[in-house]
Amino acid sequence: MKLAHRTTNNWLPSLIDEMFTNDFMGGTAPVKSWTPAVNVSEADDKFELEMIIPGFKKEDVTIEVDQDLLTISSEVKQESEEKTEQFTRKEFSLKSFKRSFNLPDTVNQDDIDASYQDGILSITLPKKDEALPQPKRMISLK
Repeated sequence: MKLAHRTTNNWLPSLIDEMFTNDFMGGTAPVKSWTPAVNVSEADDKFELEMIIPGFKKEDVTIEVDQDLLTISSEVKQESEEKTEQFTRKEFSLKSFKRSFNLPDTVNQDDIDASYQDGILSITLPKKDEALPQPKRMISLK
C-alpha cells in the first residue's frame, strides 16, 4: 500500500504559524514589520517630507544626513516585570523603523529643518539658491 502525499491541509505550517502569532494567554499578536507612511511634496524653494509615526517621542527619533543620504530611524525597547509568590511575568516589546532617502543635488543640506508634533514628523529640505527659479529677464540685442 502506497501512502499519498497530501499537499492540502498540512497541519505543520498552521501549527508553527499559530505558535508564533499567539501569545501565551491565547490572544493573537502577529509579528509584522512596519514601515511608516511618507508624503513628499515639492515647492519652488523646498521639498517637504512628512512621516506619520504615532506612538514615538521626538527624542526617540534620529535624523541623519550622510553624503546625499537622509536616514530617519527609531528603536524603542520597553520591558515590564510583575512578580508574585506564584509567578514572575516579564514582557518585552520593541518598536522600530528605518527609512532612507537619496537627496537630490539641489538640496541645501546645511539648512535642513525638522519638527515633530502629534505623531507627524515634518522635514523641510530647502533648495540651493542656484536651484531656485530665476525671474524672467529681458535680453538686449546688440
